[in-house]
Amino acid sequence: MVSDGQAEHSDQVLDALDARLLLLLTDEPRLGVLECSRRLGVARGTVQARLDRLVARGVLTGFPPALDLAAMGYGLTAFAVVEIAQGQRREVSRGLAAINEVCEVHATTGQGDLFVRMVARSNADLQRVIDEIVDVPGVRRLSTSIALSTPVPPRVRPLLEQVL
Repeated sequence: MVSDGQAEHSDQVLDALDARLLLLLTDEPRLGVLECSRRLGVARGTVQARLDRLVARGVLTGFPPALDLAAMGYGLTAFAVVEIAQGQRREVSRGLAAINEVCEVHATTGQGDLFVRMVARSNADLQRVIDEIVDVPGVRRLSTSIALSTPVPPRVRPLLEQVL
């Protein structure tokens, strides 16, 4: 018998208690372990053990603050499909990581090799960021699109709710 609502199947990454805990922390990331245990109706040790297990499995990677980049002065978000020289992904990725306004880089299939999310303060600032990206050794071509709005922001709630 498995205690504390732990999944009976070891291949199941999350169970209902894990999902409830992660939903709680998604909504209120500043909650402490004791308050989480009170709200979930389980022992403090259970919450701590669950958090430790989720961290060890790589499911929970941290508690970064949610930032509004527009409020920080970066009101423009853009995406770029980047074509790179063959065999240069690691070096290009390092070069892109050195550009402060590059927020994410994904290696992709399809037309380009990398998909980049970047921010800028203005159109002129975006041109500067694009020029920095183009100057990264190994970058062959760049196709950029400016985000006009974000009708569906980054989210995990639906994935957690389906576990319940």
